[in-house]
Amino acid sequence: MSDFSVRLLRSDEERAATDLFRRALHVKEMTDEEWSAIAPSMQPDRGFGAFDSELIGTLRSFDSEVTLPGGGTTPLAAVSLVGVRADRIRRGVLTALMRAQFEDFAARGVPAAMLHASEGAIYGRFGYGVAVRAKSIEVDRRRARFRPEAPVGGQISLLDLENTIEQWPALFDAVPRARPGMISRSPHLWPGYEREVRRAKTPVTTAVHSGPDGTDGFVTYTVERAHFGAPALLKVQSFHYANPDAFAGLWRYLLSVDLVDQVTAEKRPLDEPVELLFTDPRDVAVQKVQDEGWFRLVDVERMLGARTYRGEPVVIEVTDPFLEHNSGRYRLSEDGAVRTTDPADLELHADTLSMVYLGGWRPSDLAFAGRVRATGESALERADQLFGTRVNPWCGTFF
Repeated sequence: MSDFSVRLLRSDEERAATDLFRRALHVKEMTDEEWSAIAPSMQPDRGFGAFDSELIGTLRSFDSEVTLPGGGTTPLAAVSLVGVRADRIRRGVLTALMRAQFEDFAARGVPAAMLHASEGAIYGRFGYGVAVRAKSIEVDRRRARFRPEAPVGGQISLLDLENTIEQWPALFDAVPRARPGMISRSPHLWPGYEREVRRAKTPVTTAVHSGPDGTDGFVTYTVERAHFGAPALLKVQSFHYANPDAFAGLWRYLLSVDLVDQVTAEKRPLDEPVELLFTDPRDVAVQKVQDEGWFRLVDVERMLGARTYRGEPVVIEVTDPFLEHNSGRYRLSEDGAVRTTDPADLELHADTLSMVYLGGWRPSDLAFAGRVRATGESALERADQLFGTRVNPWCGTFF
């Protein structure tokens, strides 16, 4: 099928595109009231539509920045609202939309993109890879007891719903985005978060932690139960902190909330050591591990040169069928990254490179699964060290 075109959406087409996306996920179309709440989220000139005689597919992005290994940042496109009408799937519509979006990124100098995938089999062919994974945990609030050496924490203050909405952006910006994969939040994202908390069926509360230098963490949550007297579940919605005192202090607060049986927190960093706070680490149960961020190096040369490396040099050969200008060999070392004609130590595709870039996977693990071809164990050991990071990557922002 080629009898369609792709172009930027006009402002008067944004609602129809959002409804098309919702239908693709089997969600009802928005009411006028819902659209009024979400319309400010639609960043101008970032949405694309595929049209034949009418709209048949869409995607968009939000401007952001992502933290890289080594602590630097680079512009990022946060890709969202991807959908194709059910009677037009598997006809090249999504491929055309992706090409148009990548061309737009290149024209605007955006070297990387990230998305949250509704289905895991879709985005690898476009060069996206699972770069960030997260765990969902449940804490037995009635059993958990803090170890004597666990940090005590500082002062806690509470915000109601209206104050949460007002202060959320400042609270988020007060906490450093220290992990690779963490992103800045565009002003266009906050109206969507406001809509979600206003739709909550139980009160939304934010606990703010303050240390010697001021605000250094916050957690937003609701408490749910089927009926009074039934077990109550405290559900963490956002949890960000700058240091161990804020981390432990906020957990101490959560476990002090009365009339609560269990505390759940979804999509937390894989290496976040909640269980080490307690005398019995089994009071923290990992419910599942899942992908949290699909990453894409839109400009491989620029992105390889943007992060830092530790260890002996490695030459990688990248194959990128979707963005062929990225294909080639690159020499990575503590001095940075440059194109080269030297023989390759490792061969990998663009989606696999996206997986190792933030430090979430070791090249040797991907080689074990057949995703990386290496000349020998020495090359894999060097690559593991070069791409390794002190902490696991984490996004921490849904979009």
